[in-house]
Amino acid sequence: MISSWRKRRAGRKAAKQQQQHGEDDMGMMELTTPNHFRCPISLDLMKDPVTLSTGITYDRESIETWMEAGNRTCPITNQELKSPELIPNHTIRKMIQDWCVENRSFGIERIPTPRIPLSSVEVQEMLYKFRTAYRREDEGACRELVAKMKSKGKESDRNKRCLVANGAAAVLSAAFEAFSSRSSATASFDKYVLVLEDILAALSWIFPQLDGEAKSYLGSAASLNCLVWLLKSGDLSARGNAVSTLRELVSGDKRKVDALAEIQGVKEALVKLVREPICPTATKTSLMVIYYMVSSSSSNEDSKLRFSEMGMVELLLELLVESEKSVCEKALGVLDSICGCDQGREKAYADALTVPVLVKKLLRVSDLATEFSVSILWKLGKNEKREDGGVLVEALQVGAFQKLLLLLQVGSSDRTKGKATELLKLLNIHRERLECIDSMDFKNLKRPF
Repeated sequence: MISSWRKRRAGRKAAKQQQQHGEDDMGMMELTTPNHFRCPISLDLMKDPVTLSTGITYDRESIETWMEAGNRTCPITNQELKSPELIPNHTIRKMIQDWCVENRSFGIERIPTPRIPLSSVEVQEMLYKFRTAYRREDEGACRELVAKMKSKGKESDRNKRCLVANGAAAVLSAAFEAFSSRSSATASFDKYVLVLEDILAALSWIFPQLDGEAKSYLGSAASLNCLVWLLKSGDLSARGNAVSTLRELVSGDKRKVDALAEIQGVKEALVKLVREPICPTATKTSLMVIYYMVSSSSSNEDSKLRFSEMGMVELLLELLVESEKSVCEKALGVLDSICGCDQGREKAYADALTVPVLVKKLLRVSDLATEFSVSILWKLGKNEKREDGGVLVEALQVGAFQKLLLLLQVGSSDRTKGKATELLKLLNIHRERLECIDSMDFKNLKRPF
């Protein structure tokens, strides 16, 4: 009886050891992906297999990259493609999915079933229906089609490229101008505000791929007035999309900057977006539009004066106290332009934050921020008229002299070096007076013993 018990225990022990060895062997096995499941280009497991006219199957992303580079041949056979159409290979895709499920114990995840991408024919059909709808002033149909375009575009980058390549931006922009013109004729944008906001939201994800035709529609007088109205009266999303559109339009186009500057209420709306931010992106974009208005337009002197009156100098200095790199660079750029006018400089002289903040930004944020900071200090320094030295003395007290010397040593643009050198000469006039100590200061000093 004891012997049979020992045999059973020995058998269980042997079985357990055999199972452990089997698991170790399984762990040491290396899973090999079948060759016909690999893309011939990337050699990775195919997620969306498609077949060319030559009969060779590739992963969609890899072969699209190949064709977008200008190649019109099959990578494997080198045969010229009779058709650029990519045919989904559902059989291979299902086999790959089954293989993934069978080997999930090795950490293989099942590839999802890819959505069918947009074709040029589908896009042209959508755009035709959209043109027909906005010409009939069918607001409901327009909103449905815009929502469909947005949904398809967000599914994949390929869909977005397909929409852009087939002229979606120009068609959407033409519709925006059409509804804006109708609203202007009735002196009210409220009637079409929903469809205008939807079109603008769809255009926002096409940036910065607007073509010249789209910009011409959006840059018309009716469209610009509508964009400013949305900037002032729209909801948070509409205001963000409106300022983004304005940034795209005025970038490098002085005529549109001049036209925008003439519209009543635009400056107040932009300052409000900076003073009451809705998101970091909107703040940066608003600063960029303001920068173009105070530096690029023919009426920039009037713009500088108006922004100064609205408290832009004080607002920018408060913003610079704690701001990240991108916001800091844009705020300094705007401040540099505004300090080019007398009223802007007077506002800067009167603010206690001006010199400490500007000196702090030297050599700390970026080369661009340093250039703007030097330029602002130079403008303030060379126009300083107060007998006590004003900003020059204050700059010395917070360490500007040492930082400017270091700037000349580490290197910068010739223009910045010239301003820094001139600024050092202005500072040096007051430096000796500050460093000298009057002996009369010690006449009442008594020994403690």
